[in-house]
Amino acid sequence: MFDVEKIRADFPILSRQINGKPLVYLDSGASAQKPRVVIDAMTRMYEEDYSNVHRGLHTLSNISTEKYEGVRGIVARFLNAPSEDEIIFTTGSTEGINLVSYAWAAPRFQPGDEIVLSVLEHHANIVPWHFLRERQGVVLKWVEPEADGSLPAEKMLEAVTDRTKLIAVTHMSNVLGSLVDVKAIAAGAREKGVPVLVDGSQAAVHMPVDVADLGVDFYAITGHKLYGPSGSGAIWIAKERQAEMRPFLGGGDMIDTVTRDTVTYNHAPMTFEAGTPGIVQQYGMGVAIDYMMGIGMTNIAQYEAQLRSYAHERLSGLNWLNLSPVPPQGGAIFSMTLNGPAHPHDMSTILDKRGVAIRAGSHCAMPLMQHLGVSATARASFAMYNTRAEVDTLVSALELCHELLA
Repeated sequence: MFDVEKIRADFPILSRQINGKPLVYLDSGASAQKPRVVIDAMTRMYEEDYSNVHRGLHTLSNISTEKYEGVRGIVARFLNAPSEDEIIFTTGSTEGINLVSYAWAAPRFQPGDEIVLSVLEHHANIVPWHFLRERQGVVLKWVEPEADGSLPAEKMLEAVTDRTKLIAVTHMSNVLGSLVDVKAIAAGAREKGVPVLVDGSQAAVHMPVDVADLGVDFYAITGHKLYGPSGSGAIWIAKERQAEMRPFLGGGDMIDTVTRDTVTYNHAPMTFEAGTPGIVQQYGMGVAIDYMMGIGMTNIAQYEAQLRSYAHERLSGLNWLNLSPVPPQGGAIFSMTLNGPAHPHDMSTILDKRGVAIRAGSHCAMPLMQHLGVSATARASFAMYNTRAEVDTLVSALELCHELLA
């Protein structure tokens, strides 16, 4: 059974006050708060077990290596990956997508080859492909969402031609919460021989993800949105795609032998993990994912769906609030502006005085902002620790915004 008050008690920061008001944290889409179990586990590792990983042979190195490498199995179970060796550790989704761009796409793509993107994408799933456009003459083909913010699979597939070499798409929009049917996209793309990369940064924290069932080729996640520390993350890459990749970063761990004249490389996934990693960060991510799986991803999804419905109902009742499209299927993420000249930054500042933390700006999604006809929005993004009462507090704070800024 999902007990939100019990879950809230696991997060120390939720008990603090901001400007004399109880904190209402609605910025989890940017970065989620951390449960005590993650904070304590990372502290213990630094205090009791820390050492560099791999090859150390001494006790602390062996303990650190076991804890660090154990996270690979946790992530594999979390994503239902066929093999732990398909999990590559990164500092987050941004590095994971750049890894694919440099190590898989760059050696393979020719001038005129196409990458199909949606306008919903975060910059992390746009800029690495712009690099290929600038440097190698790759063509970016854009697919716009529907008026309600949804992105039908058939629209993405209709953009595919015989020059398309990749579809790169988000699983869930960080601005509108749109849930994209990546399984249908992957099925259609497979028939056309086109690989699919999915930015799972937002989706993985809100719902069960099964990469074996989705049928995609690459799936990136980031630890700091999964209630883990920043600087942690992973990307699942199917073995057949790994075999097509060249090493990107060179250094320790990713090599087998080095001489003055030659270098031979370690096996995957180590081939793509150069240098001393974020040992404690990755361990913390593993603890966070274990914590989420203990609650149950289906339980989390069901609770957040109810919260989304209630928030949508309350926000829709404010006739002076411009609510960005809310797709039929999606996460509890809402973007908005006020009628009149008020800027989202003003909204954020006023809400902060009431203890309500939201984000204001373009949300690293400028093409989507342009599509929506705005320069910025105020975004409230909910997580499993938020409540209906906090929705009410948000609405009350927005009413104050309207009062002051209208």
